[in-house]
Amino acid sequence: MSTLQDQVQQAADELVASGREHGLQVAVYRDGAQVVDVVAGVADTETGRPVTADTPFYNFSIGKGATATIAHLLAERGLFGYDTPVAELWPEFGAHGKGGVTVRHVLTHTAGVPGVPLDTTPEDVCRWETMVAALENAELWWEPGTKAGYHAYTFGFLVGEIVRRATGKPISQVLREEIGEPLGVAGELYFGMPATEHHRLARLEDAPMDMSAFADMPADLPMFKASPMSLMPTAALGNRPDYLAADIPAGGKTTARAIARMYAALLGEVDGVRLISPERLREARAVAYSGPDEVFGMPSTWGLGYAIGRPDSSPEQTPTVFGMAGAGGSAAYADTATGVTVAITKNLLTADFGTVTLIGDLVAKSGS
Repeated sequence: MSTLQDQVQQAADELVASGREHGLQVAVYRDGAQVVDVVAGVADTETGRPVTADTPFYNFSIGKGATATIAHLLAERGLFGYDTPVAELWPEFGAHGKGGVTVRHVLTHTAGVPGVPLDTTPEDVCRWETMVAALENAELWWEPGTKAGYHAYTFGFLVGEIVRRATGKPISQVLREEIGEPLGVAGELYFGMPATEHHRLARLEDAPMDMSAFADMPADLPMFKASPMSLMPTAALGNRPDYLAADIPAGGKTTARAIARMYAALLGEVDGVRLISPERLREARAVAYSGPDEVFGMPSTWGLGYAIGRPDSSPEQTPTVFGMAGAGGSAAYADTATGVTVAITKNLLTADFGTVTLIGDLVAKSGS
């Protein structure tokens, strides 16, 4: 019987050989130790540069898992509570009736401010003060806590400004000091990535996609009111140097092993480092909201900043799993029942989670 490492390596190689993926990484931790470290394919199809274990990928919403983790670290230190009003830390945010929005509402995507102005440009997203001002000027879509809707961009800026007000530091600095450096992955886990490091990144590409489904959708759908099409996650957007350099904590640049290691340090100790207490973890990963998503229409189940259930599963089928998936088909998650964490990073942006399903099933069947 081949080892899980061998099984995952074979699967990754076959995915690349078939053209279903161009380059990818898979990392699996069990009880704080890495048991799978797989790379396959190329980081850049133009140059043929191979993927290595320390090649960072821009994975869009995978970064929200790190953003949420920072919030839990600071809550455990008493800098704020989950039921602290955001305006208590950030008074300007309370404008337009938002004084009742709490940190808990932000973490569960129930804050009621899921959208950015429809004239927002990619350049605007790269300017922290512009996005903070937009949130201060925003009006509620619903009464906080009564509904959930994916705060695709605003989640990162909301948590990021809460962190900045509570610590006096940008969230990228807190990420480095509180997670990256203690876990030895400061050079593999970023929000804003220094331009001098961009050459290490995998270059994103778009898989062919049928856009006809968008053409048939009514123009007044909430998803079209939450963000302009120019901010939808694409390879062109994710390869922009300004996007890569900016603090946009709704996403992140990371290797598979870095984000898997972070989740492992949530479940328990990793080389002597544990990020939060077992009691805090139980609260963070417990179901805090379940219901339809008001922006995208699908069912949603949230812990405090983490989605519940495997990305290709349901909360009912995999209730002990928490984490975040990323647009384009990447994912990172942890399973409290098995002590296992899994991360899949890749550079071909697909509309499905086929690779996550394939790898996740291999890990689950291995008994890990």
